[in-house]
Amino acid sequence: MLKLQINNIKTPIKDDLDKYVSKKLGKLDKYIPRQFRSNAHAEVFLKEFHVKSKKQCTCEVIMHLPGTEIAATETTLNIFAAVDIVEVKLKNQLKKYKGKHLPKTRILSLIRRGNRRNKTR
Repeated sequence: MLKLQINNIKTPIKDDLDKYVSKKLGKLDKYIPRQFRSNAHAEVFLKEFHVKSKKQCTCEVIMHLPGTEIAATETTLNIFAAVDIVEVKLKNQLKKYKGKHLPKTRILSLIRRGNRRNKTR
């Protein structure tokens, strides 16, 4: 499970929001390479503010991984929607990160396995 640190800015964190964030962002653990999972952690910043009498909610997540940091930010009218959108953004970035940091022996074995399947057909 990914270590999460949830911070609020000018907003009290409700228990249901805390559970929702933990549930959604905790699943991103599977997109991190296994050898880096123990060192990975994320900081989540939740903020609500008013602009021209409209409520705006911002969710910002910074993931600290070995060798890099991955960040995603989203501002919407609903904090739960912002968390969902940030989850999708982080998932795409983590897929790229995992592809770059996969061991070369693993990549070569996947290529060989693909070539064997094509030859047998």
